[in-house]
Amino acid sequence: MNTLKTLVTAGTVAGVLALNVGAANAQDVKRDVQDIREDRQDIRKDARDVREDRRDLRQDRRELYQDRKAGDKDAVAKDRQDIRQDRRDLRKDVRDVQQDRRDLRQDRRDLGQDRRQLYQDRKDLKADQKDRRRDTRDLRRDRRDVRRDVNQTREAYRK
Repeated sequence: MNTLKTLVTAGTVAGVLALNVGAANAQDVKRDVQDIREDRQDIRKDARDVREDRRDLRQDRRELYQDRKAGDKDAVAKDRQDIRQDRRDLRKDVRDVQQDRRDLRQDRRDLGQDRRQLYQDRKDLKADQKDRRRDTRDLRRDRRDVRRDVNQTREAYRK
């Protein structure tokens, strides 16, 4: 009888644990969706920075052209330095956009995996519940059979 109680308790605990695992995966999906949203915002921001860097570079090139035309060597040197800095900024922002796109792809993969895992966990949970119901039904039948056997044995001794 103690064995039966242990089996029922273990099945119940396993069901509760399976529910907790499913909830954690749902949180993973929410976190992945939030990561995707943030990555898209980062891409927009970095793309805006790239456009601004290109605009600054064009402006510095115009200034360089005008200073060369005017013959101002100090201004030409300053404009060249500005252009070098703008190019560095542009390369950095382009790398940022590339990294953000890689992050976005990875977050989308993670989201797909988490959704598939969540689906599988739910499917497993349903199967576990079905198994637990069967086990409970089998235990009831076994108890009934044991009671019948005990009653039949008692009646046999009485006769």
